[in-house]
Order: sequence, then structure tokens, then C-alpha cells
Amino acid sequence: MVNVTDCLYRVVVLMILQSLVAESAVIYNVLSFGAKPNGTTDSTQAFVDAWSAACASNDSSTISVPKGRYLLPSAIKFSGDKCKTLDITFQIDGTLIASSDYRILGQANNWLSFERVTGVSIIGGTLDAKGTALWACKLAASTGCPNGATSLRFTNSKNISINGLTSLNSQMFHIVKCCNFNTSIKTGDDCVSIGPGMKDLWVEQISCGPGHGISIGSLAKDLEEEGVQNVTVRNAIFKGTQNGLRIKSWPRPSSGFVQGVQFIDAVMLNVQNPIVIDQNYCPRNINCPAQASGVKISDVLYRNIQGTSGRAVA
Repeated sequence: MVNVTDCLYRVVVLMILQSLVAESAVIYNVLSFGAKPNGTTDSTQAFVDAWSAACASNDSSTISVPKGRYLLPSAIKFSGDKCKTLDITFQIDGTLIASSDYRILGQANNWLSFERVTGVSIIGGTLDAKGTALWACKLAASTGCPNGATSLRFTNSKNISINGLTSLNSQMFHIVKCCNFNTSIKTGDDCVSIGPGMKDLWVEQISCGPGHGISIGSLAKDLEEEGVQNVTVRNAIFKGTQNGLRIKSWPRPSSGFVQGVQFIDAVMLNVQNPIVIDQNYCPRNINCPAQASGVKISDVLYRNIQGTSGRAVA
């Protein structure tokens, strides 16, 4: 027989516990700091002020971004140097948008960057970097196109969690010095680009496509360059991509290297070039160095790579 009194007691206790948990995090709503969800008013300072307030707290903090479109036209850096708390959550229910003029953001290295932070979580939301016009400029081989900015970057950080975030129209997309799990990437360039100086990287359960695959490189852009080492990519699915697992370096002397790389348990579905090691990389074949690549590649493992090629010669 069900004891109604006991059930009611448990429900009340549960409600109290839930209330305590909800109240344990201090909430900083960007609207309270002056952000406007209309997509036209610059809300940069409101986001910076909300971050500063959250950092100054000794308690777990949540920066709340309600529904709407928030214009963040230029680069923003969130620094953890002065943070007291080790638990900050960005709860994003809206869309963060860059300037429609790609030249404003395109001159920066990063759009939203986090440096030396610990315990930061990003939940939900959409990033729209307005990169379509920039890619059109690059594809047209026009002069004066900026390099573009990475939409989201974490450096020298730890205990970072990103869940449910959608990134649209990015100007660049590079995964650097982190672990990456359970991610679906659809892009016009590399799904994951692993650059010089990368070591101890683990990428798992990635769905890539459309895109150019997962690439190490390009390397040998410079004569003196750090190497790439201890990289593992496993349980990846490639759907209709130009490449699958690729290592690419420019044909010129370099101190760079690739060592200790494992590609394990990958599935290729209609992929044009499932496995590529290209040491004569020169996109669009314009002003190619035409020298021997100095990048040394060693200790690379391919295990259980299966699927279908998109053309007769894989």
C-alpha cells in the first residue's frame, strides 16, 4: 500500500532540494546589463560587463542570454585572470550575430575568445559569424580579402564544456588544444583543422559532412614551425566530404613534423579521398613553392577505416 504522507514528504523534500540547486547559481541576465535582443544594437559592452560580474562572484554563476538576436560586431575576449569562481555557465537561448560587414570581424583572429578560464560551460544558442560574403570573396580570388576570424576559441583553459551550440556561417573553424566529443560539423572547409604546435589531442564521435574532412595542417607555412604529435581521432563518420583523414603540408623546407597519430574506427560514406597524405599542398595552384616538403611524417596508424569512395580512384 502506498503511504500518501510519505510520498508528500518526499515530494516536498525534492522540491526544496531543487530550489536550493536552482538558487546555488547566481544569474546574470545580459538584458540587465543593457543588451538589446533586436539584432541591430551593439551589445558588446553588456556581455563584457556580465562576464566581469560573474567572474567577481565567489559562487557558481550563470550568464543568461534570453531569446532574441544580439549584435556583437567585433572581437570579444573573456579573460579568466580575475575570476574568483571556477564555475561559469553561458545559458544561450538566443543568437549571437557578427557584423554584416565581414571586414570588421575578418581582420581579427577570433570573434569570441576565452583565455585562461576554468570551469566554463556553454549551453545552447547559435553563433552566426556572417561569413558567407567573406568566403565568396576568397572563392573569387579577389585581392584584399581578410583571413577571417575563428568564431569561438579557448586557449590555456581547462574543464570546458560545450553542449547544444550551433555555429553558422563561420569565417574559420579550427579545433586547437582540446578534447572534442559528440559533434556534428557541416562546413565548406575542414571540419577539424589541426595546426602547428598541437599535441595531446583527442577527437571522438565526430560527424563530418559536407566539408573537407579532418586535416592535420596545412603545415610548412613557415621555415621554423612547431610539430604535431600525439593525436587520436576515433569513431568519426564522413558523409559526402571531399576528404576523409588528411595530412597536408606545403612543398617547402620546414622544421615541422607529424608524429604519433592514430586514426581509428572511421566510416566513409561517398567520400572522394578517404585517406590523404599530401606533401605538395598548394590550393588553387597559385604561386606554389615547388620545393621538397621538409615536414617529417612518422608513426601514423590507420585502423578499421571502412566505407565507400565517391569516385573510382580513392
